[in-house]
Amino acid sequence: MSSSDPAIDRLSAILARLRAPDGCPWDREQTHQSIKGQLLEECYEVLEAIDRNSPEELKEELGDLLLHVLFHAQMASERGAFTFCDVAEGLSEKLIRRHPHVFGDASAKNADEVITHWEQSKRKEKPERQSIFDGIPRELPALLRAQKYQGKASKLGLDWSDSEGPKAKIAEELEEVNRAAAEGDPKRIEEEIGDLLFAVVNLARHLHVNAECALSGAA
Repeated sequence: MSSSDPAIDRLSAILARLRAPDGCPWDREQTHQSIKGQLLEECYEVLEAIDRNSPEELKEELGDLLLHVLFHAQMASERGAFTFCDVAEGLSEKLIRRHPHVFGDASAKNADEVITHWEQSKRKEKPERQSIFDGIPRELPALLRAQKYQGKASKLGLDWSDSEGPKAKIAEELEEVNRAAAEGDPKRIEEEIGDLLFAVVNLARHLHVNAECALSGAA
């Protein structure tokens, strides 16, 4: 594989060497499944570096994240599935398709229209998806997944017009929690707490706050 970028080519060659029959025993044993947890950890370390506002840390953590992207691509290339160049080329084509207002004849006067173009292009690319909720990964953290579902539902008109709706829903759900707690039913308490959290996430979305980041900052 050659990318025309010496740094990427060097890194790819190092990974290929590590995965070679006479390479590193640990690297040779790894699979997509065995290192997927580490990939998630690296994503969170990138987020932490961003929060620290440290360019040096961010550079290092982005490098660690890139390592995992290249590692997965290397494993795929070994079985003839795809290469890192295929990944990069696929991403380039996707970005062009999803920005017709830049690379085509469409127009976008604001960010909302950009998102509309993006969603329209995505639907054309993935016609097999039967529901607007398809494609939301189950592996997402619960708060983030809830906010994604709510955002999708909003596009179908299933939403409040402003933040007063979620505020009232929070008060309603809190009453339900109190009733469940008074009854002492653990299963119902858990369900009502879930409904309350879902309502809080909805309020966060209406206030343009990422609920996952907000909770992380408070923890």
